[in-house]
Amino acid sequence: MKGLAGKTALITGASSGIGQAIAIRLAQEGCNVAINYRKSVEEAAETEAQAMQTACGQVENCGVKSLLVQGDVSKEEDVIESIEMVVERFGSLDILINNAGIQTESPSHELSAAEFDRVLDINLRGAFLCARETIKHLLSRQKSGSIINISSVHEIIPRPTYLSYSISKGGMGNLTKTLALEYADRQIRVNAIAPGATVTPINQDWIDNPDKKAVVESHIPMGRAGTSEEMAAAVAFLASDEAAYITGQTLYIDGGLTLYADFRESWSA
Repeated sequence: MKGLAGKTALITGASSGIGQAIAIRLAQEGCNVAINYRKSVEEAAETEAQAMQTACGQVENCGVKSLLVQGDVSKEEDVIESIEMVVERFGSLDILINNAGIQTESPSHELSAAEFDRVLDINLRGAFLCARETIKHLLSRQKSGSIINISSVHEIIPRPTYLSYSISKGGMGNLTKTLALEYADRQIRVNAIAPGATVTPINQDWIDNPDKKAVVESHIPMGRAGTSEEMAAAVAFLASDEAAYITGQTLYIDGGLTLYADFRESWSA
């Protein structure tokens, strides 16, 4: 991809899944990569700590530099410190990938305010804080840059019992458009990708269950879930100079899920 070699990217929540795949793909394109993770090494489970180190190793195997950045994106002080660490280590920050996110399942009438707030704090407030600090840095250097938000098909598809998650992704869609419009004349592009069903550790429950897997895939016109690498490829494109005239867009990478698969057969109203 044009224009990625030598740049610096920060990916939040990048120790596994789509975030890790993005880190590796950007490293393959020649980017130095900062990998954000929420829990400290002491707090993380052994498998999580190993995943962080593995991600860094895979990045550095591409001949670029890596940096582990611990911080909770929902906390303003952590975000400010994380951006400062990246700039101090690499000299600049060119690309932000807002990937950190969580989801909880609950009937909406039983969803606690605390749990609702926790999801919004990480998924939406965190994306705002990271974008704000990245934009401040870019403006201070009078540099162009790219911010890519990892949204979801649930930006537009309601998801019962996942109210806070759906709201956070709907908000992320508007965050993307608003920031893109506000900073387009400063050559700061803001876009999003919206993955559909994707093979990642967080989805292991249905991936490993043939019956659940069949139900998921029945709603996808292409008949299969996507891979983290397919999501990462789209992110690399949007971050690159190949997409220099694209801003304010959400790219749905979902095997046709948002095409209303249940209406594949002709029907009469």
